[in-house]
Amino acid sequence: AVSGGVAVAVAAVPEGLPLVATVAQMAAARRLSRRGVLVRTPRTLEALGRVDTVCFDKTGTLTENRLRLVRAATADGTVHAPDAEDALPVLRLAARACPQEETGQGRRVAHATDEAVLDVAPPDDAWTPSGELAFEASRGYAAAVGRDGGADTGGLLVVKGAPETVLPACRDLPEAATRTAHELAGQGLRVLAVARRPCPAEEPAAALDADLGDLEFAGLIALADVPRDTSRALLTELRRLGIAPVMLTGDHPETARAIALQLGWPEETEVVTGDELVAMGRRDRVRALHGAAVVARVAPEQKLHVVEALQQAGRVVAMAGDGANDAAAIRAADVGVGIETRGSAAARNAADLVVTNGDLSPLVDAVAEGRALWRSVADAVSILIGGNAGEVGFSVLGTLLAGASPLSTRQLLLVNLLTDMFPAMAVAVTPSDDPSTAVHAETGPMGLDVLGAPLLRAIRRRGVTTCLGAVTAYLIGRLTPGTERRATTMALCGVVGAQLVQTLSGRRHSPLVWTTALGSAAVLAALVQTPGVSHFFGCTPLGPVAWSGVAAAIALSALAPRLERLAPVRALYAVASRGAVRLGEYLEQLRHLLHSGVARPVAA
Repeated sequence: AVSGGVAVAVAAVPEGLPLVATVAQMAAARRLSRRGVLVRTPRTLEALGRVDTVCFDKTGTLTENRLRLVRAATADGTVHAPDAEDALPVLRLAARACPQEETGQGRRVAHATDEAVLDVAPPDDAWTPSGELAFEASRGYAAAVGRDGGADTGGLLVVKGAPETVLPACRDLPEAATRTAHELAGQGLRVLAVARRPCPAEEPAAALDADLGDLEFAGLIALADVPRDTSRALLTELRRLGIAPVMLTGDHPETARAIALQLGWPEETEVVTGDELVAMGRRDRVRALHGAAVVARVAPEQKLHVVEALQQAGRVVAMAGDGANDAAAIRAADVGVGIETRGSAAARNAADLVVTNGDLSPLVDAVAEGRALWRSVADAVSILIGGNAGEVGFSVLGTLLAGASPLSTRQLLLVNLLTDMFPAMAVAVTPSDDPSTAVHAETGPMGLDVLGAPLLRAIRRRGVTTCLGAVTAYLIGRLTPGTERRATTMALCGVVGAQLVQTLSGRRHSPLVWTTALGSAAVLAALVQTPGVSHFFGCTPLGPVAWSGVAAAIALSALAPRLERLAPVRALYAVASRGAVRLGEYLEQLRHLLHSGVARPVAA
């Protein structure tokens, strides 16, 4: 009784499951590395297969991050090319509000926007700065204080920033200013307002720290950032896979909408701003992000809030970015994506995946690989658990027929070695032949649904098939002349053969699976037919009649899935399922009664 219980316990435990899952992840990570995607944490591939939303930082990720100043508008609303004579005063003022920072290589501008302004601005030898205020997203503008001319001139405060921040602080604002700003933003341009105000030259810090007000509007400048050639195709492919892309940008809402349309977002795309999200409660924020595909005027810290709100809405979120201000959102996302060639070290260190060639197109391959991983692991799980379920079933039936488990503990360990380890690992690292897998991968994320009813059906099918092959081989051995050891050896071969045939049926086109399956079969045949080794495992060499019986049992088990389509067999499955459910309920009630003391077993 003890040996039978140990045998059933050995048959029930899928020893290779943790190893198979790890090998599948490592194989997927290796395939992605050949496509330019470095997987820093292999377990991320599991989440990648469930991703249904990808957040993109716009600048440098979806666009080239090569800003060019393309328009300048004077105070009366007239728009000029940057090389026009009338545009020079506006450009000169804008260049004065481009603060520089000290680095090991000297002073340099801190933002790409300032570089674009300085590239087209005329020389300005008359300007002598005495104080600067760098741009911050929370403030919405950059400023500088200095003298325009000699030492006897008064001080001047120059401001350059978001129109919604600077324009309300201007006195006597022309009516055309706001209209022109909206028109330029509607063309997908990044618009900045430029204003000035006299101030005491002796106290630059006080002028910079004071609230904006009483400014004189000088004009507008507009910058363009070209979308990457691959961005539109990438977003289209993600939508085809059932993934919703979300663009995060610090641009004006109208600018963000125009760029989104250029990148392929539909006309009815909803745009929400970072400040609007901050003002909302948790539920309202989740509701707003449910329909919004573009988040404009988003501050770096608000990107983190967007990712968390999407996760609270039940989304599995990936975040792709290349800037240091994206690092927190990348780290918080289910899957963080960094960029090697142009990304910051902070973003790369926070990322789970790093794109090595600077092109995000391999992200589509990564998603497909993650979804294939779910299917491969599900198939491997069905091999491990389904085969073990069949072994348990055969051990129980064999005990009922012969009074003891036909297969010893040593033989069951051999079965698990030949059918679980190498064939299951081969299945886990190769794609499925099932066409429904590819169809599912193109219509939506592969998540826990793959581990639900489909997996249970696969486990049931494999368990029944394995048990049928073993029982048939065992009965043939008992009903034909020979010893009990001959019958158990035939049962051992039937168990292994039935499982290997089922493994091959799902990966018919995989050379690796064929190699491992045929190798396992050859090892089994060699062990059985070698007298000393065969005796060690409790077996005996088989003759032609016995091998023919094993082949017949395996062939019958291979037909079992086809018989499943017949109405009587389906009815039998339904009865068995209901019986299993009722048995489980009865055992649970009995356990509860024993635990509560209502029912106690009576000692003999």
